[in-house]
Amino acid sequence: MEVGEPIPTSWEIAPGADALTLEDPLARKKPLSEWTEDSLVLGIETSCDETSAAVVKGGREILSNVIVSQGELHGEYGGIVPEIAARQHVEALTPVIREALFRADVTFWDLDGVAATLGPGLIGSLLVGVAEGKSIAAVLDIPFVGVNHLEGHVYSNLLAHKDAEFPAVCLIISGGHTLLVHALGHGDYEVLGSTIDDAAGEAFDKVARFLGLDYPGGPEIDRLSLLGDGNAIRFPRAMVDEPGFDVSYSGLKTAVINYVRNAQSRGEQVSVEDVAASFQQAVVDIQVTKTMAAALHAGVDRVFLCGGVAANSGLRQGLAEACESRMLKLFVPPMELCTDNAAMIAACGTAMFKRGLRHDLDASPDPNLSLA
Repeated sequence: MEVGEPIPTSWEIAPGADALTLEDPLARKKPLSEWTEDSLVLGIETSCDETSAAVVKGGREILSNVIVSQGELHGEYGGIVPEIAARQHVEALTPVIREALFRADVTFWDLDGVAATLGPGLIGSLLVGVAEGKSIAAVLDIPFVGVNHLEGHVYSNLLAHKDAEFPAVCLIISGGHTLLVHALGHGDYEVLGSTIDDAAGEAFDKVARFLGLDYPGGPEIDRLSLLGDGNAIRFPRAMVDEPGFDVSYSGLKTAVINYVRNAQSRGEQVSVEDVAASFQQAVVDIQVTKTMAAALHAGVDRVFLCGGVAANSGLRQGLAEACESRMLKLFVPPMELCTDNAAMIAACGTAMFKRGLRHDLDASPDPNLSLA
């Protein structure tokens, strides 16, 4: 669903969908202490430019997951405009929540808890989701929890794969973050490595913009890479042979720009497809090498790939081949759970509720919230 496209209004004719006008809710509300496989959590995700609401049952079953994307709107500017993103969340969030309830065939009064993204992300966008989540929880007198967006991505695999379990090494890779995390259990994380400059998704977008491709750049690079030769140009793999699990993409981005400019100055024809494929192959080589080293270091036999860049075909294939050769089990979420979505927030929130975690209604979003 894109901004400008009418949000479905099926909730308007759904019997009982407007639960706030129904009979006394206290007669239907479940005890807050009973968290079972039937417990329902409303998830809200507004960390960046997707407005999403979802209802998840028992932390593992998606009953609904509604997402409104602002991608086309921000594409006019070549990147996300924070103020515009926040305003669009204000317009879209309430209808998206009502639609999520309708698709799940539940009312507000059936909910056992509310989970909203607390950070990291754009502060204006986060404020919208957190404020609405706390308001719903206050009116219904049910618990509220603020979820770390990065932790939410980890739970996308728990939603998609019933056999996905901890411990695991998680590669969280997106436009704003690139992390290697040892997930020992629910809420128990050790950050093994991260990017020291650009995130992988950020590098994709910057290279795509330089090549004149549409925003967002990641899918465009991926599409062109299928038409090019990933071995045509040997771009650098920074830090790949160094100890530790940190990565760097600033130098790779600069190398791509210098290669194209130098070729053009010599009057040579530049194959955009080969540049895209060779750049993507470099990213894949770096991340696969570091992820395999992290799995060996942590002594785990499971690898989780998650985040927006998890949709990249080259990375999915490269990790699959590397894990197979090392007899590691790779878990990758379906495309609809790679990008920002509320189902993963609801799933993570459910796990937090089960551990007895709650946030007070004066909780504030944190745009720089860390995972560990």
